[in-house]
Amino acid sequence: MRFIIGKKIKMTQIPATNSNTLIPVTLIKAGPCYITQIKHKLKDGYSAVQIGFEETKKLTKPLEGHLKKTGKKLKYLKEFKLPPEEINNKLKINDQISVSIFKPGDKVKITGTSKGKGFQGVVKRWHFRGVSRTHGTKHAHRQPGSIGIGGHQKVMKGKKMPGRAGNKTVTVDNLEIINIDEKNNLIVVKGAVPGHRNSILTIRAKD
Repeated sequence: MRFIIGKKIKMTQIPATNSNTLIPVTLIKAGPCYITQIKHKLKDGYSAVQIGFEETKKLTKPLEGHLKKTGKKLKYLKEFKLPPEEINNKLKINDQISVSIFKPGDKVKITGTSKGKGFQGVVKRWHFRGVSRTHGTKHAHRQPGSIGIGGHQKVMKGKKMPGRAGNKTVTVDNLEIINIDEKNNLIVVKGAVPGHRNSILTIRAKD
């Protein structure tokens, strides 16, 4: 059971240990998180642990009632499904989860929301090549081209069309933890993770 909620701070680069190259890394402020709910297979239909991150001054009344047992006002809640055998008597409401559950060299899976880019055409959204600028082409260089289909007389579901780009849940697998700073609740991860600065991420170890 190794997972935590974090917030993306920024990307930077650090020197590699055994060479003169630079490694691109992402700084993530993770935890401390607190267990807010434990779900059991017999009672709830599935087994999971819900944790909360980052205290705030104001919550809605339903959320205040939900978090009453913890005595904390936590802004972000995430649920992680676990096998029933991992939900044991050692887990208790309000138990703290910190970055100390990870160590340098661990492989993790990070999920976040990608940057939203608004309404985009097919060239930017799907990387279409566009139409040739020669032979009399006029005002159609970035159009999608034909979207119909012979026989059915309709646009098939899933056709790549203009629309809103980004702002989707994205998971990046097999990211390596380079360093852990327990004092400042920081995780240094090799490579890029989805989302803009200060976006919320879920980090789960690849056990």
